[in-house]
Amino acid sequence: MTLAVIAIGGNAISSPKDAGPGAMKSRIAKTAARLADLVETGYEIVVTHGNGPQVGNILLQNEEARAKVPAMPLDVLVAESQAQIGYLLQQALQNEFAARGTPRTVASIVTQVVVDPADPAFQEPSKPIGPTYDSEQELIVRRAKGWKMAQDPRGGWRRVVPSPRPLEIVERDLIKAILSAGDSHILIVAGGGGVPVVRRLHAFQGVEAVVDKDLASAVLGNGIGADLLVIITDVPKVALHYGKADQVDLERLTPAEARHHLLAGEFPPGSMGPKVEAALQFLEGGGRRVVITNLEHVLDAVSGRAGTAIA
Repeated sequence: MTLAVIAIGGNAISSPKDAGPGAMKSRIAKTAARLADLVETGYEIVVTHGNGPQVGNILLQNEEARAKVPAMPLDVLVAESQAQIGYLLQQALQNEFAARGTPRTVASIVTQVVVDPADPAFQEPSKPIGPTYDSEQELIVRRAKGWKMAQDPRGGWRRVVPSPRPLEIVERDLIKAILSAGDSHILIVAGGGGVPVVRRLHAFQGVEAVVDKDLASAVLGNGIGADLLVIITDVPKVALHYGKADQVDLERLTPAEARHHLLAGEFPPGSMGPKVEAALQFLEGGGRRVVITNLEHVLDAVSGRAGTAIA
């Protein structure tokens, strides 16, 4: 049985236009159905997911209530979003398999990811999180808290935080042990890229940062010996000249071709870039194949009939 890490993008969890709980549950139910299809096709899956909109909402709630309850640090908020999304996703998967008459044990693990305290990202925060601020007074208040603010291309200002590279999944051995106990177990791990932690002597300590979900998924996949990494995003295929009149959709890429296009600037840092980086890291670490596609085409993509394959 092929072990696959399935990295779910934010759009498979909630719509940018409607982040309400009802819409979120509906979107997650559809995602669970496609994941169940993969399992029924013969794949053993470990699921990771993004948390961008969700952790931004939690951050906003945190700020609005700070006069009444103590504000929590960012690493705790990432853990909170892991539990929130993990609960909804595991319940949706449990319900989907039960409806098909093939019950499965599904569990979410609040996952820590080791990062390097000397990572240059800590000196150059670049990852936008939370709401957009428009007024000068709001900016003054946020900067007084020590926040690094950057202009959003769409207007206004947003807080930016470090996004260091993931090095190791702390709970890797636990994940491997659960998987080895039987292929009826499905795990949801490393949500939002995992909670970033650094080692201080013999202890772990959370840090104010966020980790890229796709890069963390590559580290996870290599750590548990996965054969396949499936990155579910909002486009059916990787493309050259994306969004332009001469756009070229790509069905297959070698690692060398993918790296060439990445270095040529075809895959921007804020969109497809980290996904292609994650694909290359996974393949260099022993993975056999990476598929990038959207939720609608994921079943055909793993069978080679859709999406973009890198191998």
